[in-house]
Amino acid sequence: MRGKMILYTFPVRTAFIDRDLEMIRPVAEIKPLEFTQSPVKLPFYFILQFFQLLWFLPRTSQYLCFFGGYHSVLPVWFGKVFGKKCTIQAGGTDCINMPEIGYGNFRKKWLRIATVYSFKNCSLILPVAEALVKQEYSYDSQINPMQGLLNLIPDLKTPIQVIPNGFDTDFWRDLGKTRKPLSFISVATGTSNPSRSIVKGYDLIEKLAEQHPNWSFTLVGDSAYFSSNKNVRVLGKMKPYELLELYNSHQFYLQLSTSEGFPNALGEAMASGCVPIGSAVGAIPEIIGDTGIVLHEKSLETLDSELIQITASSKPPTSASNRIRVFFPFSNRKKLLLEALSL
Repeated sequence: MRGKMILYTFPVRTAFIDRDLEMIRPVAEIKPLEFTQSPVKLPFYFILQFFQLLWFLPRTSQYLCFFGGYHSVLPVWFGKVFGKKCTIQAGGTDCINMPEIGYGNFRKKWLRIATVYSFKNCSLILPVAEALVKQEYSYDSQINPMQGLLNLIPDLKTPIQVIPNGFDTDFWRDLGKTRKPLSFISVATGTSNPSRSIVKGYDLIEKLAEQHPNWSFTLVGDSAYFSSNKNVRVLGKMKPYELLELYNSHQFYLQLSTSEGFPNALGEAMASGCVPIGSAVGAIPEIIGDTGIVLHEKSLETLDSELIQITASSKPPTSASNRIRVFFPFSNRKKLLLEALSL
């Protein structure tokens, strides 16, 4: 008879999911079950997921969810009814309420209900950043400052443990190649959606590109994104080895997100030797440290001033690659995640 396994549910498969599978598979059997992000397909996927969970129930040892939301409701319910552990990894949008920019689970009635139910009734919450637990947001003055799980669900009693992301610095590394001066890169998916592009800070990047036509910008992840600036190059999704080459040909990495958890691309780019430029949201300041620029307010003038200052300086910034290697290794996240899952 085959042994027990972990059921891993998520709304869409990402590199983050693949890394988790890579961490867990050597020590436990894990079955990935993708849900949907399409509102039209929701009823079908709820029925499909119910029968999937029922089918695998005899072999299921515990449930793991990436993000809280519609896809986590049934795993949490099954966990409660059948006495099985259910862990939710909180990643960003599930801990945020920003209707001002059309972002966050808590701005939609039924998604909010599903998210609150999931977090209140699961066994353990593993956010990727402390800011997702509780924060007084101040980067964009138009947005409500009260963000994070404990602000949005004041009576939340579920145990919480922050486990930051980790990076494979044997792969993501500085290749020692010549980088084009005043070249900037940013990576995000779904940015052809105007709301998503604001969340990822592309509105500020476009203004910066317009102000500096002699600087070059590369936006990776959504080939349907359109830029009217001639110095902005748009590329679709890339394979990891292609991204590694791109990072190593650029001088700066931009993570000017309006909201963020723990951005993977920022860590990858830093490990690959890019100087990081990021907004003071989520774990971004913690990741960057003293290796680049942390923008504390959404201001083109402030960003421009700090960029001109860092590009004019003859003193090279502290090694971003070394910071990722020391503070955010893949091995640290793997150890903490396996311990949290009792593996």
